[in-house]
Amino acid sequence: MMTLSSPSFGHGYMIPRNHTADGLNRAPPLAWSDVPARAKSLALIVEDPDAPDPAAPQRIFTHWIIYNLQSSAGGLPLGAAQADLPAGARMGRNDFGQTAYSGPAPPIGRHRYFFRLFALDTVLPTNLGPADRAKLTKAMQGHIIEEAELMAMYERGPQELHPAPPL
Repeated sequence: MMTLSSPSFGHGYMIPRNHTADGLNRAPPLAWSDVPARAKSLALIVEDPDAPDPAAPQRIFTHWIIYNLQSSAGGLPLGAAQADLPAGARMGRNDFGQTAYSGPAPPIGRHRYFFRLFALDTVLPTNLGPADRAKLTKAMQGHIIEEAELMAMYERGPQELHPAPPL
């Protein structure tokens, strides 16, 4: 069974501030193992199903998309940007409109963030460009062999909601 983990936080734990918009906004390092032998590529989607308010969620908010990761890659380094990705891997467009990692910035309450890694039986077409979640999900349809999931949470504290004014 394929697994997905991060040395920065465990499944069900809080995401450290340095991986959020309130901190350094650096992508967490990720590691995976036991990728199915017949996988031709991997795709990663990081999303928040609790947007904007966990008490009344209205949409799934996408924070990070990467596709066409080599199945042998084994993980991503801290702060991974397009230049840090293995050859052939591409970043998609998140719901902030960026082709990069954009960390948690929940407007209210404690949100859950799902890091989902998909093993695919194909390499996705390069003409997807900076695909959004809907376009990527459609391209992956019928090609998912296995999925691994890592869930973590984040809630802004008083210091993030009301930062001190600049001096």
